[in-house]
Amino acid sequence: MKYIIQNDKPLKGIVKVSGSKNAVLPVMAASILTDGAVTIRDVPCLSDVQTMESMLQALGVKVRYDNKAGVINLSVPERLEHEAPYELVCKMRASFLVMGPLLARLGKVNVPLPGGCAIGSRPVDLHLKGFTALGAEIVQEHGFVSAQTKKLRGAKIYLDFPSVGATENIMMAATLAEGMTVIENCAVEPEIVDLANFLNSAGAQIRGAGTGTIRVTGVKRLNGTDHTVIPDRIEAGTFMIAAGITRGDITVTNVVADHLKSLIAKLKEVNLLVDEDGDGIRVIGEGRKLRATDVKTLPYPGFPTDMQAQFMCLLTKAEGASIVTETLYENRFMHVGELKRMGADIKIESRSAVIEGVPELTGAQVKATDLRAGAALVLAGLSASGSTEISDIYHIERGYCELDTKLNSLGAHIIRVGQGEELIK
Repeated sequence: MKYIIQNDKPLKGIVKVSGSKNAVLPVMAASILTDGAVTIRDVPCLSDVQTMESMLQALGVKVRYDNKAGVINLSVPERLEHEAPYELVCKMRASFLVMGPLLARLGKVNVPLPGGCAIGSRPVDLHLKGFTALGAEIVQEHGFVSAQTKKLRGAKIYLDFPSVGATENIMMAATLAEGMTVIENCAVEPEIVDLANFLNSAGAQIRGAGTGTIRVTGVKRLNGTDHTVIPDRIEAGTFMIAAGITRGDITVTNVVADHLKSLIAKLKEVNLLVDEDGDGIRVIGEGRKLRATDVKTLPYPGFPTDMQAQFMCLLTKAEGASIVTETLYENRFMHVGELKRMGADIKIESRSAVIEGVPELTGAQVKATDLRAGAALVLAGLSASGSTEISDIYHIERGYCELDTKLNSLGAHIIRVGQGEELIK
């Protein structure tokens, strides 16, 4: 499937952000820990959500997903499978998040090493370090990771790096462990807080989520609960950049401005007007001359690696030279070659990219190499002269709910082509 973008005009209007992909997936995995009915609301309609739905069903969880209403209802039977299917885990790294809940609930688990976007090395050693500290015996062989324990017990765990996935997996496992678990140097992303809020609403005792130290006092069981996931800050940021790169005027609603402080600061640095007003953020690029700036990706609350490709795309239209430094993933410049096909002037120097602004991007045939790279190419197409054709858009649709529909509502002209059929949404 592919997008064909024919656009070179400002985007204007109001767009509502969907629920967070990176929040709903761990919440779905955490439902394995519960004994009652679970309802999750504001669930985005994404292929990754469908993959996690299939994963839970393969393990024995009863799932009813109304993608139009954005609601998932789950119930967990007494008996569950302890082995996650390879064909699902290899599709999506977040599938590995079932390991902690299964280990805590069943005392044993067998999970393939995870897949996902090829953006660089993302080992699971910190996850396994945490499970070992909690009392699990770990075996890795033939591409699988197995863990078993008679009883998980609270422990003090220091993470060498504030990994989001490791923090989530260890925190979930610790909810049913005996005693207190202290996780130090943990991730502080909003999605961590959202997961802790979900678990606490089901009866867990978690304190400190959103800080560098999380304390989990184990409980014997978790109940059912009703939870609404937070808005997707990366989707919100992508629309905010769309306003800048097309010299438009977009108001993004269902957004938490505090989750986007680093991006807002950088948008102001490149001379965009940003107005925060309650539940909405308005970004105005109309009549503004983009200025070069430098950016370095860092763990939250630093500039998010998931916004690096999109922001680099914006800098291709800024006056002067900018430097983007990627500190987290070594392969996260795969979009650069595609942007250069559209006329961008970018040079890679180790972990940094030097971007010289150009007056114009031109449409071309390009390929989405991963989720965020694909989003950057959509932004480039929206600001380019002529027609842009983006293939392999399944990467994009892993993380953006009806991106083409939402952009078209702002004045874009995007045709989604798939299986010989053209659809204008």
